[in-house]
Amino acid sequence: MKIALTGGTGFIGSHYLNRALADGHLVRAFRRSPESKCRIPITQQPDWFDRQINQVAREDLNGCDVLVHLATHTGNVPYDSLANCFYWNVSAAISLFEEARLAGIKRYIVAGSCFEYGASGARYDQIPTDAPLEPTNSYSASKSAASIALMQWAKEYKLNLEIIRVFHVYGDGELSTRLWPSLKSAALSGRDFAMTKGEQVRDFIDVRQCASIFLRRTTLQLQDDRHQLIFNMSSGRPQSILDFSRTWWNQWNAKGELLVGQLPYRDGEVMQYIPGPNILSPVDD
Repeated sequence: MKIALTGGTGFIGSHYLNRALADGHLVRAFRRSPESKCRIPITQQPDWFDRQINQVAREDLNGCDVLVHLATHTGNVPYDSLANCFYWNVSAAISLFEEARLAGIKRYIVAGSCFEYGASGARYDQIPTDAPLEPTNSYSASKSAASIALMQWAKEYKLNLEIIRVFHVYGDGELSTRLWPSLKSAALSGRDFAMTKGEQVRDFIDVRQCASIFLRRTTLQLQDDRHQLIFNMSSGRPQSILDFSRTWWNQWNAKGELLVGQLPYRDGEVMQYIPGPNILSPVDD
C-alpha cells in the first residue's frame, strides 16, 4: 500500500512510520523541513517531502491509496492562540484533504483527541463517541471543529473517513515534561518523584500499540468504501495514575521514592476520564 502521511516526525507518527515501513508499505511523508527530526530513531527512511500541510499539492499525493493525518498543531501545553490552532488544525487540514481528493484518494485516517470531549467527558463513567464536544482550550476547540468539518466534507464527497480519538498515550519519544518521561527520568537517576495522590483514573495506551492500531485501520480491507466513523482509542484497561506510576516505578527498579500527595491537584482536576463503547484497543489489533 502507498500511504501519504503527515506528522511522521511526531510522537505517534514516528512509531507509525517505523511500523509501516517494517511491514513493507511505501510511505510518502510530509515534514516541515529537512531539519525536522523524528522523535525516535527510524530504521528506514520514507519518501520525504519537505512541505508544511498548507503547501501540499495534489501532484505530491498522486498514486497514494490513503491519507493518514497525524499532524497536529500545539497538542501540548502551552497551546497556541485560537486563531493559529484553527488555521493549522482546521483550515490547512481541509485544504490538504481537498488536494488529496483531487489526487484521487478515497480513504482517510485522522488522529483526533480525547480532549475534544472536554468538559462533557467528566459527566460520563465511560465517554461514548457521541458525547457532546465541549472543549476547554484553543487546541481542543480546533480539534473538535476539525472533526465536525472533516466529517461533513467526507459525507459531501462520499469518501471513507475515520477519526480516531486517542486517549492517554505514553512511551518513547513523548514530550519530556509529561508524566511517563518525567517518572522515567527520576527513576533511572535515583531521584524521588513528587506527585499528587494519583487518584485520577485514566486509560493509558503504549504508543507502539497506538501506532499498530492506526496502521491496522489504514490497511483494513473494507466492504463499504463510503463510510464515516469515529472511534475512541485506548488500552481498555483504565487505572489510577498512582497504580500506573507504581507499576513503572517498580519495573525500572527505582531507588528513590514516590512522594505521593506532595503535589496538589490542578484546579478543576477531572478525576475520571476514560472511553466507553466503540473503542479501538490492542485486543482488536
